[in-house]
Amino acid sequence: MTAIVVLGGADGSLRTIHTARALGLRTICVDLRADAPGATAADELVNISTHQIDVLAGVLAPIRDIAAVVSPASDVCLPTQYALAQMLGLPHGLSDASVRASVDKGFFRAVCDDLSLPGPRFVQGTPDVVAELAERLPMPVMVKPTDSSGSRGVQRIDDRASLRDAIATAESFSASGVVIVEEFLTGTDYTAEAIVVDGRVAVLGVTERRLTPPPHFVTVEHRMPAAAVDPEQLRTVLNLLCANLGYRWGALNVDLIRTDDGRLVVVEWGARLGGNGMAELLALSSGVDATEAYVRMAAGERFNLTGTSTRHAGMRVLSAKREGKLTAIDGLADARAIDGVAEIVLAVTPGEHVVPYTRAGAKLGYVLVAGADDAAVASAFAAVDEVLRFTIEDWA
Repeated sequence: MTAIVVLGGADGSLRTIHTARALGLRTICVDLRADAPGATAADELVNISTHQIDVLAGVLAPIRDIAAVVSPASDVCLPTQYALAQMLGLPHGLSDASVRASVDKGFFRAVCDDLSLPGPRFVQGTPDVVAELAERLPMPVMVKPTDSSGSRGVQRIDDRASLRDAIATAESFSASGVVIVEEFLTGTDYTAEAIVVDGRVAVLGVTERRLTPPPHFVTVEHRMPAAAVDPEQLRTVLNLLCANLGYRWGALNVDLIRTDDGRLVVVEWGARLGGNGMAELLALSSGVDATEAYVRMAAGERFNLTGTSTRHAGMRVLSAKREGKLTAIDGLADARAIDGVAEIVLAVTPGEHVVPYTRAGAKLGYVLVAGADDAAVASAFAAVDEVLRFTIEDWA
């Protein structure tokens, strides 16, 4: 049986693993955590860090039936995907620049500046350097690790007295020790999920994105479609970026903001499937299964990208109100039976330590719903809130 290697076993890998298996592919998950959701769901586990590229190549090279290596919903695994695909002679649509833009926020901002695309003023460097350079930026600012994802280490800072502490926090989440400080833009947040074919966007879905309040700004909810964003305007921008970065084919996930003065800014770029159910939202809204397209394309197959529906869809994160031990999950079957609920994905099980939702990895799971209009989506979310309960007790 032909195999597909999935880098990373977080909950964002589950849909790719299940889809690959449904297509008749053997799934091999690579993760240092043997208890990661994808590690337990896959047919096989390679219990090695995804950053040990040479070691992984040595383990995978003798497996002659590997069709592809993929990195769903994970920017940090993209360099490994790119390197392994080249070393093992596997198909991929990546390039040096498209991978770097996914893992180096300052590089991506510089690319946008070179293309005269709107964006925030920014500075990037090691902590001491960036602290000095940031003096030229007006407050408030966003402080981020340049090479992390999932909102880890990201904060908005409103006064200069807090800047160095925020930079130190961001550095602690950065593998390279590099931090980026950006001008804070006010406006409405969006996310786009796309499939790229022959260097151009073939399928595009845009969500309005709701975030946690400052200082952390972690995704809480998506609603698709986002009527306030012109998809053709965005498609033109993304095609320009794909051409400049040499991204030929695959999935694409970008964060956007429509600023208060009307500019459409591409904030971050990821040459992979989106997390938090973004690929599933595109499927629910348009009828195009982005995950299946991603897997088939990675395995060297073409896929029908013709949409079959135009529904409204939404994703809402499930989160803990307090830190402690999760002791029970009640009402799950009732919640899944609610009209409009497409799926409830859990990222935790009773007995685990849980914390409040200040980073993407701290979620309890998420709910996916669909309906004829946005009111139907809101109604389904409200019904889930009525019946689904997480019991959290003090951690002994």
